[in-house]
Formats: sequence, C-alpha cells, structure tokens
Amino acid sequence: MSINRSVMEETVKKTKRSVTKRAKLEAIKEAAKTGPATAYLKDVPTSPRKMRLVADMIRGVRVNHALNLLKYEAKYSSLKLEKLLLSAISNWSVKNSDQKLEEADLFVKEIFVDGGRQLKRLRPAPQGRAHRIRKRSNHVTLVVDSMKPVTEKTEEKPEAKKAGKPAVKAKKVAKKKSTKKETKE
Repeated sequence: MSINRSVMEETVKKTKRSVTKRAKLEAIKEAAKTGPATAYLKDVPTSPRKMRLVADMIRGVRVNHALNLLKYEAKYSSLKLEKLLLSAISNWSVKNSDQKLEEADLFVKEIFVDGGRQLKRLRPAPQGRAHRIRKRSNHVTLVVDSMKPVTEKTEEKPEAKKAGKPAVKAKKVAKKKSTKKETKE
C-alpha cells in the first residue's frame, strides 16, 4: 500500500506543476491581449534600402500623420506601407476592443525592414560574359501603440536644482568680470 501512495503523490505533484505552467502561459496570453499591436509584411519585391527610405519617414510619428505622409508619397514602397499601417491599426483595435481608436492617440512605435530572399538571374554581357542580377525582396515589421499619459514629477527636486544653479552662474560671471577688468588695466 505504501508504494501506491508514493505513486499517487508523484502524480499529484506532476499535475500541480502542469497546472502552474498552464496558469503561467494563460497569464502571458492575457497580458499579450492588450498593448501594442504588430503587423508583418513578407516578401515585398523591392530592395530593403528603398523600403527603409519610406519607413524612416514614419518611425515615431502619430498614425494620422503617417497615413497622410504615405498617401501623398510618390514611391512604390509607400503604397505597401500604407496598407501595412492600416492592418496594424485594425490589429490594435481588435486587441484593445474596450478603448476607442480616436481617443487612443496611436503612434508608430517600431518599424524595421529586413532583407528577404534574393532571386539570382543572369544577364548577357559583352564578349560572351554574363553579369549576375540580384532581385532583392524585404520583410517589414510594424508596431503600433497608444501614447501613455506622462506622469508629472514632483516639483521639489527641480526647484532645488534651479536654486543651486544661479549661485554657480553668479560666481562664474563675477570671475569673468574680474578677469576682464584686469586685462583692461
């Protein structure tokens, strides 16, 4: 009988561990349901360098301003990024269904462009040679988040700093005046 009890205790311990693991995973999933939203764009048939030119324009910018920039930009990459930004906004609205989109004050938190696969082709060159052509592609990742309200710091510390600085400046000014008078004489 003692063997059966020890086996039962081990199974109980195993289930307890699995329950705790499951609870941790559920907590992580719940935390991921709110907050920033991500959208991905894979295998865009332009070079990463050209895409980065447009991506740098909208990094850290509010969403409404970024959409205006992308709408009136003449580059091909701007059309793709505009669609991606709209997708990220809809992902955010699904994630944060309790908040209104107009009140959220969204901005582009992160955007980065990675190189994708390269198609290698050959182009005929003079004297029977061949030049290799690399047709590049890229992957774009865009993260959208809402602006957090800035908490005000206590006013005592800045006042203490302000009170100390003028005294130091006054000493420096007095030293400069005294050196100027000495040089004139």
